[in-house]
Amino acid sequence: MNPLRTALRLSALGLPRGPHIIRYAMYRRLAQVMASRVRPGSRILSISHSTKLCELLDVDEPEVVEANYPKFNMLALPFGEAEFDYVVSDQVLEHVVGDPQVAINETWRILKPGGLAMHTTCFMMPFHGSPQDLWRFSPEALRLLCRKFKSIVEIGAWGNRYVWLLVQPLGLRFEAVPDARWHPLHRMAVHNDPKWPVVTWIVAQK
Repeated sequence: MNPLRTALRLSALGLPRGPHIIRYAMYRRLAQVMASRVRPGSRILSISHSTKLCELLDVDEPEVVEANYPKFNMLALPFGEAEFDYVVSDQVLEHVVGDPQVAINETWRILKPGGLAMHTTCFMMPFHGSPQDLWRFSPEALRLLCRKFKSIVEIGAWGNRYVWLLVQPLGLRFEAVPDARWHPLHRMAVHNDPKWPVVTWIVAQK
């Protein structure tokens, strides 16, 4: 596999890059969804190192508050009610040591009326204990967890049956995907089969 991996990397030299393959399509879609929903000067809560999602919001002069594990626990966030315009968590829910419904309800509680929660998580993903890997969520599972919210702005999934067969043996799991439609990594990163979701996400409004 080494010659093929080297060839793929060399073919991407000089090309603009996006996120790695697991997040590439998801981040592009979320950026589109949020493009018309940003508020200048918004207060954003980033749960457990989710600042990349904050960047997708493209808010002018945001106040980003980081609530990183283990100092902060998503099951009991130390903030008052209606403090934030946005709450984001990026592949955090699967690691919650407790009831995921409690975690989602906490994000609802601290949002202002009309505020948005954006959560990404995984479905068909290899075991990755950091510190523990406990849950998997389909799009409909996320919808159920967010039933307390006034509306669902976006719910989605990305994946295909070939991702792990082609990416894991090649060691390109965290390789930034070229923003070039002809490139094999790009084609793999945007190919979506609804029956094989690797990652799932939801945007819900309070």
